[in-house]
Amino acid sequence: MESKEKIVKKLVCYHCGEDLPKLKFEVGDKDFCCAGCMGVFKILSENNLCNYYAYNNNPGKQLKSENHLEYLDEPKIITQLLDYRHESSSIITFYIPAIHCSSCIWLLEHLYKINSAIFSSRIDFLKKQVTISFNHEEISLKRLVQTLNQIGYEPLISLQDVVKENRNSIDKTLVLKIAVAGFCMGNVMLFSFPEYFGLSGFEQQFQLLFGWLNLAFAIPVAFYCGRDYFISAITSIKHKHINLDTPLALIIAVLFLRTAFEVVFSLGPGFADTLTGLVFLLLMGKWLKQRTYHHISFDRDYRSYFPIAVTALQNGKEKPVSINEIKIGERLWIRNGELVPADSILMKGNGRMDMSFVTGESEPVNKVLGEIIYAGSRQTGEAIELEVVKPVSQSYLTGLWNNEHYKKHDLKQNFNDSVAKYFSLGVFTIAFCATGYWLFQSDSHKAWSAFTAVIIVACPCVLALSTPFTLSAILSVFDKNGFYIKNTDAVEELAKCNTIIFDKTGTLTSSQTADISFSGMLDSSEEIAVCSLIRNSAHPLSRQILKKLNANKFYAVQNFLETPGKGLSGKIKGQKVYAGNLSLLPAHLKKASGNGVHVVIDGVYKGYFSINQHWRPDLKELISNLKNSFKLQVLSGDTNKDECDLKAIFPLNTKIRFRQNPHQKLSAVLELQHEGNKIMMLGDGLNDAGALKQSDFGIAITDNINNFTPGCDAILKGNSLNFLSNFIQQSKDGLKIIKISFAIAIAYNCIGIYYAVQGTLYPLVAAVLMPISTITIISFTTLATKWFAKKNKLA
Repeated sequence: MESKEKIVKKLVCYHCGEDLPKLKFEVGDKDFCCAGCMGVFKILSENNLCNYYAYNNNPGKQLKSENHLEYLDEPKIITQLLDYRHESSSIITFYIPAIHCSSCIWLLEHLYKINSAIFSSRIDFLKKQVTISFNHEEISLKRLVQTLNQIGYEPLISLQDVVKENRNSIDKTLVLKIAVAGFCMGNVMLFSFPEYFGLSGFEQQFQLLFGWLNLAFAIPVAFYCGRDYFISAITSIKHKHINLDTPLALIIAVLFLRTAFEVVFSLGPGFADTLTGLVFLLLMGKWLKQRTYHHISFDRDYRSYFPIAVTALQNGKEKPVSINEIKIGERLWIRNGELVPADSILMKGNGRMDMSFVTGESEPVNKVLGEIIYAGSRQTGEAIELEVVKPVSQSYLTGLWNNEHYKKHDLKQNFNDSVAKYFSLGVFTIAFCATGYWLFQSDSHKAWSAFTAVIIVACPCVLALSTPFTLSAILSVFDKNGFYIKNTDAVEELAKCNTIIFDKTGTLTSSQTADISFSGMLDSSEEIAVCSLIRNSAHPLSRQILKKLNANKFYAVQNFLETPGKGLSGKIKGQKVYAGNLSLLPAHLKKASGNGVHVVIDGVYKGYFSINQHWRPDLKELISNLKNSFKLQVLSGDTNKDECDLKAIFPLNTKIRFRQNPHQKLSAVLELQHEGNKIMMLGDGLNDAGALKQSDFGIAITDNINNFTPGCDAILKGNSLNFLSNFIQQSKDGLKIIKISFAIAIAYNCIGIYYAVQGTLYPLVAAVLMPISTITIISFTTLATKWFAKKNKLA
């Protein structure tokens, strides 16, 4: 057996698997079809990357002739292609059509071994994308592309959205496979009519011919149309895991082998009709799933994930604008802590950008006037003025939100994953037991029919569909009501929470309205100085004071500093200006009394802003709805001036803590988690970033302020907070829908298996029932989600 494998390997190229020409290329005992494949092998061998061939036989692609890449030396083109560039490091994403197997993933994620100027490379297998971080001073973009070409992974470079275009091409491939399977199925059915009507005995020679023709039509169906099922099953087995495609791949293989055996040895007509019909219906079910899932996802993409606004400067005045309305050339005003939504050029101010959202590096990067600032950067100093040079890419911002730097690395298994594995094993057990029983009864025909029917009728596709369809439909309901969750897995986490922690300022209180009065004395110049300072902050109190003072001009601010939960300071016209709470005041000024925002100019205490914040509408009703089902807490960085109001709103046993800094909030979340609680944290994302990220489900509240934090699981519009209990109930109802759909699927499978194990259910009938069950589940989950949305007043 081993010698046969060696002979087969000798007949094909060791790298790409193509037939060897008469003039072949050799390296040791390995043969190659061309100098290109031999060159790739030498590169991999020199860099100790020959494990590439351990995962799959002949995994490579034959090299094409060298393309002209001179255009990659043009600075303008490089700027358009790069995702990020700063000093010596750059990040770029390529679409690579040649990515097709686990060997591709392994090699492309080890590019740093080929060239040390490549820092890292990350693969998105489904999109066939590789994101590469590299040192552009040591390796040019042109040389990077040449390196990829040399190892057989030529990127498809286009200044258009190539990923989106190639998603469509994947759909075209599926349609082509459906067409091939349908054509072959039609012909096989035609040639099987003599068998169906018992006419084969009259014309023995035609029976033989039709059998061979059916086998010929079964070959492209099994090996072209059904190829993806085999690849998926083999990959899962290599990783010691049984996925939902494994039983399907098994039945396709068994049907083809049985058909080939019967036709070659003239034992019967085989099962080509069942095989072609099964694959055709499987592919139709996949197409239906894609179309339905795309329809659900489209609404979500269209309305965009981020309900945040950014401040645009129009005719010298600040105006909040939705980020999907930002145009090239528009001027933006980005305050401390705010996210840059589109690639822009710095026009005014000192940029001090936190790039951790993009690169994972938390050390701020200084930017000078005229320098480009990339989408996803966060300003950490004084407010800056930017001019947009690229349109906002919502999908890019979404990608950053799901960036691996902000993933919670505890392994969480969703309901679907926990059940599917046991279901597949159960189906295999029943199928083999039924087969063994009928073989013991000396009825091989019934044994074969029972085995095939059980595998088909108990197809786990229905289980695979119920969870994503239900949760995606729930995401669409949430989006329409101003609640944006980053992915479907987070919906399950939302349903499991039993403790809710609220921030106060900007969460329980509205950042849009407040009654403000000043106790003290400020002349007009000092008022402008205070406005100039707080204009740099996105904190709700700063926004409210700025709105109250309504200054018509501003001074330049130097050495701006915002201490989370404490206050602001900066140098304005040579004077040191401070605005914040008492804790940061010099010792001789701490005798000042009053709760609010205290102002000190050049060491002289000027007074304080007293702010009577308005609670969000229907807050009492929301807390009343939550108090019986959840443990409630309030963690506020503010003083205890609102303690009486909060005690009137919240239940008596609610723990309310004031003057909490960001570290104390994080510690409170950790303490509750150690006690076994599942924590939901609601904050405005300014002083709560650590607590939001640590909690099991973090929600950032936003009111036309770009204060989104990447560590959160969801964003909630401030005016939708009163629907929080409805959102939680909808997520719980979603899990009910999934469990009910599982019960429907299992009931359907039990009925089907009852007939299947008896050998009385023809496999093709089982194959027809399978997509019908799929349609049933899709319809049920969609209608049930809509019904629960109406019940929960979200539709």
